[in-house]
Amino acid sequence: MSAPPQPSATGRPSAAFGFIFASAVASAMSIGLMVPILPNLLKQFVGGDTAAASEWNVLFATSGGLMSFFAGPILGLMSDRWGRRPVLLISMAGLGIDFLFMAFAPTLGWLFVGRLISGATSGLFSTANAYVADVTPVEGRARAFGWMGAAFSFGFLAGPAMGGLLGQFSLRLPFMVAAALTLTNGLYGWFVLPESLPRSSRVDRFDLKKANPLGALRLLRSRPGLLRLGFVSFLNQLGQMIWPSVFVLYTSFRYGWTPGVIGLTMMAGGVTGIVVQSFLVAPVIRRFGERGALMAGAGAATLGLAWYGLARRGLVYWAGMPVSSLGGLFIPGLQGLMTRCVGPEEQGQLQGANQSLAGLAAVIGPSLYGLTFAWALRHPRLDAPGLPFLIAASCAAGCLILAFAAADGSTPALSGGFDRDNRRETSTAGETR
Repeated sequence: MSAPPQPSATGRPSAAFGFIFASAVASAMSIGLMVPILPNLLKQFVGGDTAAASEWNVLFATSGGLMSFFAGPILGLMSDRWGRRPVLLISMAGLGIDFLFMAFAPTLGWLFVGRLISGATSGLFSTANAYVADVTPVEGRARAFGWMGAAFSFGFLAGPAMGGLLGQFSLRLPFMVAAALTLTNGLYGWFVLPESLPRSSRVDRFDLKKANPLGALRLLRSRPGLLRLGFVSFLNQLGQMIWPSVFVLYTSFRYGWTPGVIGLTMMAGGVTGIVVQSFLVAPVIRRFGERGALMAGAGAATLGLAWYGLARRGLVYWAGMPVSSLGGLFIPGLQGLMTRCVGPEEQGQLQGANQSLAGLAAVIGPSLYGLTFAWALRHPRLDAPGLPFLIAASCAAGCLILAFAAADGSTPALSGGFDRDNRRETSTAGETR
């Protein structure tokens, strides 16, 4: 396994990255605890109707995504103005409150309120990425983002399995455990988490013109190649929305999997993700650069999602997991390229723009996949319950096509770009030209 990122040139210790890594693990574990459970809790509220549960899941996910779409730029700019630490703590608190609402909600309305709170404060992972960009030298960022991906995968290694097992006793118990994990993590961060962004690198004021989705998109348009990368990021996020939208309902319907089997399947996915992000990201980027990692990840995701959509048996689904796991190369390559395009005072705004794009994907994705899945179930003669996965595969294919189209180096961000941190041109492998 490659070594963790070293301190940046500014002298900020790598121990800060260690805490962010541990926080990402704990937060991902908390989210993973409830992933196998929420769709089944919705199903319980609607009397066991799978199609109706899918439609309610659409509403929940769309509303949360819409809140994230508007809140992302605000949280990103807040972190550029006042630092990453307060935004991370606010996000942890919001996620913990969301879990408490879900643990004790007597009606769907209460669940809905919790989802809105979570969406409004959903800056945890995007702000964590800005934190990583602060404390990691530019040539090591892609590797660091690989470690962050491994942290997320490691959290999902234990979280869904625990959630599935706890859910066998009570569908509310995983939410209680998730709330305890998240709020404890936030309390620990309150006392020990250092700030990563020095005052000298912060923006002078909180500009309302930038604290909205349109302002965030203007940042993407202001750098050569960054808008193209933003569109690649959006397509990837839209493809990834397949998992919270229909994965649990799809596998329980098509393969008859119980919450425990679903949790163990997600655990296996976490293991393969950790292997890719911990062992393969660094050598792939050294050999092929960040764009090469992006293309390899997009290609693997395309094949894996199509495989899942066509698999008629659970064993066939599992056989496709090693290929799908190589999609873990995508985000480190993409984030490495995107963070090269802006300076330290704009990393939060960049990640806020990414979060806004993710929020937009979360608005579109649940309807796209959930309603497609419900439609397929209500037309059984077509025998196409895997149609949502085929749509997600087309999104991944779009990412691959966009990256391949830039193979001639005509897009600066995909071929090296201008690194504002060091005020010099850099290659995708991190070497000075």
